[in-house]
Amino acid sequence: MTTTIPKPPLPSGSRLMRLAEAMATPHSLDRYLELVNPMMSARELRAEVTEVWRQTDDTVTLTLRPTRQWRGFTAGQFVNVGVVVDGIRHTRCYSPACSQYRRDGRFELTVKAQEGGVVSPYLFGAAEPGLVVHLSQAAGEFVLPQTRPDRILLISGGSGITPVLSMLRTLCDENYDGTVTFLHYAYTDRDVAYAAELRQLAAAHANVDVVLAYTDQDNGGDLHGFFGTEHLDTVAPWFRDAQTYLCGPPGLMRAVRTEFREHDIESRLHTEEFAPVVAIADDDATGTVRFVSSGVQAENSGASLLEQAEEAGLSPTYGCRMGICFSCTAVKTSGCTRNLRTGETDSDPDQPIQLCISAPVGDVEIQV
Repeated sequence: MTTTIPKPPLPSGSRLMRLAEAMATPHSLDRYLELVNPMMSARELRAEVTEVWRQTDDTVTLTLRPTRQWRGFTAGQFVNVGVVVDGIRHTRCYSPACSQYRRDGRFELTVKAQEGGVVSPYLFGAAEPGLVVHLSQAAGEFVLPQTRPDRILLISGGSGITPVLSMLRTLCDENYDGTVTFLHYAYTDRDVAYAAELRQLAAAHANVDVVLAYTDQDNGGDLHGFFGTEHLDTVAPWFRDAQTYLCGPPGLMRAVRTEFREHDIESRLHTEEFAPVVAIADDDATGTVRFVSSGVQAENSGASLLEQAEEAGLSPTYGCRMGICFSCTAVKTSGCTRNLRTGETDSDPDQPIQLCISAPVGDVEIQV
């Protein structure tokens, strides 16, 4: 009589993954895989630059092929892009500019080189096909409603064109038949990214009107000067009954918000802003900031909590430094903080706050 000893079941994929990661300790499995091929990844999301296009004097457009972990995006959302510059990984937020329905699984970013920046000048000057960047999944609430409104006004300025251009491209791919006006502000005609495509989209879709406004050029374009009531009345007199999506520099954002507030239709305005938050040091700042988890204490300088933590020698996690990605969120256990974007204060204990846009008002304890 022969006794058959059953074979143990083969480990599942997740068990194999845990086994491989245990054997790779102290480093992650991805750390070893990237030595073989930077695009090989067990868990980390990455993307390879496949095309590079410098369409204006200070912007670079990148086409990226993400790894298998990519879940796609909705028009208007952003991704965190991480690049290594001088041996240090830096992360910044950028919005895909292509339609969310792009068929080849790739997506497109257009980055404006910011003076004094680290990531954007690096990408503008050094990006070429084959560059591999770190990536986050898409996030953000600056998106069109699933039930499309009958009228949509898209307003952008400068590099803020990318999320609203993604919305326009997406609507065109859907054969949306409502009314769309795309109003974009730039210094001159040389500063307009995607100018030719915008004209082509307007020519191909009778319901789409593209309006280019130049602030530093008196000829060409459709409008001249800075945003004002007369611009809205000229290009979208129906704006009070529409849904409006806005992304651009602080001056444009303030002007549009003021206009909509005066018409009591601010609820119809949806915004996204990528301008860095600059905390002006407060000479009257008082109190002490206590970073509870680290056991570090520092005198309040008036700067953002992220900057004060870094000045104290700590390295909290952060992403955009603009209050968008929520990577730097930590729990404030006590004290009062001021939101550097809105000016609002919060004195409730045990509240999650964003370090990059929060400054302490007096004594503050934070779980960092």
